[in-house]
Amino acid sequence: MNKITKRTILSKNNCIIWTRSGEQIEYSAAIEYMEKRVADIIAKKDDNMIWFLEHPQVYTVGASSNLTDLLDKNKFPVHKTSRGGQITYHGPGQRIIYVMLDLKKIFYPKEADLAKYVRLLEQTVIDFLLSLGIGAERLEGRAGVWVKAKNGSFNKIAAIGIRVKKWVCFHGISVNISPNLDDFKGIIPCGIQEYGVTSLERLGHNLSVEEFDIRFSKILEDHLKNASII
Repeated sequence: MNKITKRTILSKNNCIIWTRSGEQIEYSAAIEYMEKRVADIIAKKDDNMIWFLEHPQVYTVGASSNLTDLLDKNKFPVHKTSRGGQITYHGPGQRIIYVMLDLKKIFYPKEADLAKYVRLLEQTVIDFLLSLGIGAERLEGRAGVWVKAKNGSFNKIAAIGIRVKKWVCFHGISVNISPNLDDFKGIIPCGIQEYGVTSLERLGHNLSVEEFDIRFSKILEDHLKNASII
């Protein structure tokens, strides 16, 4: 991983290392790294970290998954994971943002609020899409961020899945930049059968990974600075 910059959020003593990986990172290797980093954050041995990366093709099975939603277990490798949520897909053209933060510091001096944190992640995606002229929204009872289709239905463009240990959060966000959307056909994404998936590319936006990382990190940083009002 190459550090892109080190920034200080306005909350007291709240340092975040912002990093990005240009190459694909195997899912199991990323999880191993992230869990070690979280342990070090809990032990106050290391700073918070936000990591932008991409995985090779993989289906990941969250803590709330129904295995009947795995329609083709032989299509790609399948990994069980400790995050919340259900089955989802990661692969080339999809940007992953792993957010490893001590929420007590982010929300200082107010009490840490997990629901507010999830809304913060969702709002970051919504505001990023709005900056591209794409309207997006939350759906009641449906995790992630959704774009309304011309037929009145909705397509998911970003998924949210987190875990928290001693108020240090990890896992995070996946945003579809230009994945092969057929790769989602081996699963019922997040257990939602009646809606589809979409991407920035499908919506007419060709954004490089580098540009995505820069633009998205700026919006996420702004929301973290103002965490108490999200």
